Amino acid sequence: MNQSPQLYKQMMMAAGFEKVFELGPIFRAEEHNTVRHLNEATSLDVEASFADHNDVMDLLEDLIVHVYDYVAKTCGEHLEVLDIDLSVPEKPFPRIPYTEAIEIANATLEEKLAFGDDLSPAAERAIGSEIGRHYFVVDWPTDIRPYYAMPYPDRPELCKAFDLMHPRMELSSGAQRVHDHDLLVEQIRAKGLAPEAFEFYLKAFRYGMPPHAGWGLGIERLVMTMLDLGNIREAVLFPRDRHRLTP
Repeated sequence: MNQSPQLYKQMMMAAGFEKVFELGPIFRAEEHNTVRHLNEATSLDVEASFADHNDVMDLLEDLIVHVYDYVAKTCGEHLEVLDIDLSVPEKPFPRIPYTEAIEIANATLEEKLAFGDDLSPAAERAIGSEIGRHYFVVDWPTDIRPYYAMPYPDRPELCKAFDLMHPRMELSSGAQRVHDHDLLVEQIRAKGLAPEAFEFYLKAFRYGMPPHAGWGLGIERLVMTMLDLGNIREAVLFPRDRHRLTP
């Protein structure tokens, strides 16, 4: 479970801040011992009013291409030391529906995935090997995404959520958000949570909330995949994980 600025970003949409971004730490409480997780990571978070999931996917795609292009043009001597020939991704990134992503993964996985399963690391690698470039997984099952992800009106079992994927791993998650107060309360209850515990958050929706969407991008994972590093700890000066708090 991550601690992130998600709810506060959404509240700012009701306060007239139509486009916000925030760069700061996020904290992971769950136990893990992997090469791609940290207990303290850095996230670039974006939220935009009067935008849907496609709008913010376009923004995220533009950002990734810009970052790669900037690094390729300005960091040549450093990339040479690392023996990296950095290729700038081409737009547009493929947008693969969740159901199709499951089919691609199941073509090679021994342990098959069913509708409603999250993508395992093995599934991500299998899909990434097939796609061979940055891509989005879109139209996720509503039941496995957060309560604030907007369901499709004509297909409520699916929602307007997405993940940005590098062939090796997930880099970013985002969605168009639920901006209707009553639907948000309904979805909170559907997740087995108590709306009363979200009173500070729900209050902002009672007085009018514009349609909005956003995402969060893991900076260390971006660096790790860009430079083809073997372990996310190589992308951090002082990594924080289950076994390291100091220095």
